[in-house]
Amino acid sequence: MQIPAALNPVDALKGKMPEAVIDVKTFRDETTIIVEPARLPEILHYLRDTRGLVYNYLSDISPVDYYPETRYDGQRFAVSYHIYSLLYNRRLRIKIYLFEDDPTVPTATEVYPAANWLEREAYDMMGIVFSGHPDLRRILMPEDWQGHPQRRDYPLGYETPMFSFNVEEIARHKPFAKE
Repeated sequence: MQIPAALNPVDALKGKMPEAVIDVKTFRDETTIIVEPARLPEILHYLRDTRGLVYNYLSDISPVDYYPETRYDGQRFAVSYHIYSLLYNRRLRIKIYLFEDDPTVPTATEVYPAANWLEREAYDMMGIVFSGHPDLRRILMPEDWQGHPQRRDYPLGYETPMFSFNVEEIARHKPFAKE
């Protein structure tokens, strides 16, 4: 069996969908392609199914909150899709940016079924909505939990740690189970 020559993913994607590619970043031999969120499923299909690319493994989905700063025209959130080509032993990051008032992106579960749990985690912890997801609900936090704990503006609840010198003070504020 003849394995086709590996294609440059940036050149291939720019040749197929030039309007979908916003920017390309390379840092320490890792390539990140920043794309239009609405075109994400189409882009992932292309990268997975094209001879010479074959990015057939989704290793992770990572949401990022840039609050209080923004990126790319006032966009607060970013979602990175880390994909890998088992055939060519190459990694690629596809990144999208989202606005704070509507952090919605199409789901990648049609392309990579493993995206199901990863997208649910991003929804639960960061509040990113994946439109078209087959089962978008909380996965780590209770259903009645208010807010998204990994957002940078989420209020922190502090508790004083107990040490030998402040046992009485902590004990006064802690509720005890009554039998």
